[in-house]
Amino acid sequence: MFTVGNTIFLILITVLCVSPMIHLLAVSLSTNVYVIAGQVSFWPRGFTTAAYQHLAVQTEFFRALWISVQRVVLGTSINMIMVVLVAYPLSKEVSVFRARTVFAWIFAFTMFFGGGLIPMFFVIQRTGIMGTIWALVLPGAISVWHAVMLLNFFRGVPKELEEAAHIDGAGHMITLVKVFLPLSLPALATILLFTTVGHWNSWFDGMIFMRSPADFPLSTYLAMLVMQADTAARVLLTPEEIMALAEVDDRTIRIAQIFLGALPIMMVYPFLQRYFIKGIVVGSVKG
Repeated sequence: MFTVGNTIFLILITVLCVSPMIHLLAVSLSTNVYVIAGQVSFWPRGFTTAAYQHLAVQTEFFRALWISVQRVVLGTSINMIMVVLVAYPLSKEVSVFRARTVFAWIFAFTMFFGGGLIPMFFVIQRTGIMGTIWALVLPGAISVWHAVMLLNFFRGVPKELEEAAHIDGAGHMITLVKVFLPLSLPALATILLFTTVGHWNSWFDGMIFMRSPADFPLSTYLAMLVMQADTAARVLLTPEEIMALAEVDDRTIRIAQIFLGALPIMMVYPFLQRYFIKGIVVGSVKG
């Protein structure tokens, strides 16, 4: 009875989480008349791809998408490298790394105290990276919370494996790459997913640090569309675009853009989910 009840409960939670995305997709594929009348729920009414056809000729959306892809690739790479290089030495004992406590307190201090938005704005402005993609990735290059998560995972790696690597002549870098990282794939996958989602969904820093709307990442671009009463695409429309807009309105176009903006994360998540429940460290010293 518990298994049946638990299964029903999880199915209801799953439907509750997925239904908003299904509704967005249905609205984006519906005709303007049914959308305005509020008659679209979870199935398209008056099926049409006019909203996506309109997006196909809009360079602003794809330019913002490309900026977000660059930010995710560059920012996630920097974040992962910095987190690993911080977590590994901090996971050692004081007898191995004498300054561990000092550096641990320095990093912990940044978790509770920050300079605020205005000091950060002046720092980015004075360093000359304002308006560039570096302004989006360097301020958050190291996440102390992720470093704490990873160092605790490193501490769970059996010491016998590290000692065996040192006996074979491996240094700290080889031990990190050959021993710790392969055994820490669940933690690395979790941090990778959090970092990727964080970069993809971040929109406020793009609005503050980018000088031109042409440099906005996708989340900032979509946020501006949601906050505006009308889309910027209304200016200088071609006759073909006017005919396409006869079947859709600005709301349908915005919903189509929001759905496409969330689609990459929804496609990446299933490939990383298995690492959340699989512990590679368990049984690593057997045999």
